[in-house]
Amino acid sequence: MTQVPFVDLTREFKAHEDDLVEIFRKIGRSGAYVMGPELAEFEELAAKYCGVKYALGVADGTDALILGLKAFGVGPGDEVITTPNSFIASVGAIVAVGATPRFVDVKNDLNMDPSCLREAITDKTKAVMPVHLTGRPSDMGEINKIAREFNLFVIEDAAQAIGGRYRGRPVGSLGDIAAFSLHPLKNLHIYGDGGLITTDNEDFYLRIKALRNHGLKDRDTCGEWGMNSRLDTLQAAIASFKLTKLDEWTKRFREIAAVYRQGLSDYLTVPVDTEDEFAVYHNFVVHSDQRKDLMEYLASRGIDTKIHYPVLLHLQPAAEQFGYREGDFPVAEKLSKTMMSLPIFPALTQIEIDSVVSGIRDFYTK
Repeated sequence: MTQVPFVDLTREFKAHEDDLVEIFRKIGRSGAYVMGPELAEFEELAAKYCGVKYALGVADGTDALILGLKAFGVGPGDEVITTPNSFIASVGAIVAVGATPRFVDVKNDLNMDPSCLREAITDKTKAVMPVHLTGRPSDMGEINKIAREFNLFVIEDAAQAIGGRYRGRPVGSLGDIAAFSLHPLKNLHIYGDGGLITTDNEDFYLRIKALRNHGLKDRDTCGEWGMNSRLDTLQAAIASFKLTKLDEWTKRFREIAAVYRQGLSDYLTVPVDTEDEFAVYHNFVVHSDQRKDLMEYLASRGIDTKIHYPVLLHLQPAAEQFGYREGDFPVAEKLSKTMMSLPIFPALTQIEIDSVVSGIRDFYTK
């Protein structure tokens, strides 16, 4: 029986161990461990990759969202509209700046339903935060159109979607600001926490650049109270190296997704790209009315699967203060009861992929 892990990060490390050790040696010998030149080099590469003028490395993906919202001036009394089916950090960042999250339902692709957006806007709404969930770009054309109509800022929660494109444009260039995560489980990842912010707006860039470094204008002058949220030099150098591999890895993610799609579409609801999108499949999420039994069956065959995310944000204990209840977002709630994520990462072998496909087919044919 072939054991299939949901993810195995050690395979990629082993494949590039010599290069990574050399990066560590170079940075270790330099003595410049914080705000070293490698950070600026990564930011330049990342900005070019995402098709924007500016990029900033920060401590993690959550801080990327927080700093983006701060750049907009979002704070107490303001509302930010997002979706209820993301990771905790999406709402945590909104609350961290003192604002209130307001949710809208999603489409069957798990991303924000723009048709629900307009009715959620109030005179307190200051920003919209679409989440490119599973590495699939949101419908940014319609979202941006509505945001401009109401003079709202748009921040892409692009934590899972670097390398994705919408109508030919890179994720990270589709809103006023985009926030990425470099967490070890992300498609572009480092060896610890890290984050990235991209923007074309010079004012936002300069403010975030100061805010991430305690709000300092220079070594001794603080212009405003900021944060300590800097991407370490070592991690930035690693991110630069991995960015050169990202297109190759994205190609592999999409190849695996295509095998799953072809082999499983008769048994499960599987994701399909639209003509507007180029998805990077950070997660390959399928839907089954027999999810519990299917996951248990696959586990019995050594195949690990996950649920992203079983408890929606508006139903979390911490969200009780916002007054939502079950039934408020019927599409997201329905999908949360059937969704499951299959193993997908570039180092997944063909034998492992075939084991996943055959395991699911066997479950349904038996």
